[in-house]
Amino acid sequence: MNNARKETALAYTRRVLRNGAHAKKSLGQNFLIDDQVIERIVGEGIPEGEFPLVEIGPGPGGLTRVLLQKNRRLWAVELDAEKINILEKEFSDKALILLHMDALKLQLSELWSGEKGWLIGNLPYYITNPILMHYLKQRELLYGMTVMVQKEVALRMVALPGSKDYGILSIAVQLFSDAKILFDVQPASFWPQPKVTSAVLKLVIRSYPEFDADYQLFFKVVKAAFSQRRKTILNTLSSGLALPKEELSKLLSLAEVDEKNRAENISIIEYQKITNILAAMK
Repeated sequence: MNNARKETALAYTRRVLRNGAHAKKSLGQNFLIDDQVIERIVGEGIPEGEFPLVEIGPGPGGLTRVLLQKNRRLWAVELDAEKINILEKEFSDKALILLHMDALKLQLSELWSGEKGWLIGNLPYYITNPILMHYLKQRELLYGMTVMVQKEVALRMVALPGSKDYGILSIAVQLFSDAKILFDVQPASFWPQPKVTSAVLKLVIRSYPEFDADYQLFFKVVKAAFSQRRKTILNTLSSGLALPKEELSKLLSLAEVDEKNRAENISIIEYQKITNILAAMK
């Protein structure tokens, strides 16, 4: 650990919060205080190279102070004014650009253009899905993302067809990226300690092999399919897409999808076939 990192993450967090600042439950704040986890996130989660880096929800800056040693352009997006004040005081002499705003409103094109960057963040449980979708929509400006989420969410992100965890989030993440769980993070690595285990994932943006369909219609089909997980694909799509079962039965037959199957057993390519046949019927 170099001179800039001699102060442990725990000691740093205690010091910057000593004047009454605290973790806010309403914002899902749990601050990372484990130096080994921080080093692994930076070492395993972020590829080498010079490109812009955005940290979502830095809190008091336990991870931020290490990211700054990567000598990259670093933006930190924080909604909590209390934590913004801490970051301003701690990193006033550093190449850190603070954005006091909701991460769901940030457009990466306002930060850079003509290149790609990397996003990193410890995502609060209550907005994990919206944040992931918000930045996947901006994938043209990203090489990838390193995110820490609750382990149950991580398992959904990498789940394959046939798994109980497979769903809309699995399809969205895997359609636009190669997602891999790097390691688990135990509750003791945070202050205050959450009641659940977390996991760090690395998402490398890429095009899904052989995918060729209208994204808007594709997700309309997928959302309809998963609207009633216990019902067959014939019933859920008939209801969700407002199509007669007879017509939909023919569509599924053309797509070579068993109409008695359920949403969690159908692959991305099979959903693509359904989407393209539906588009041709309109």
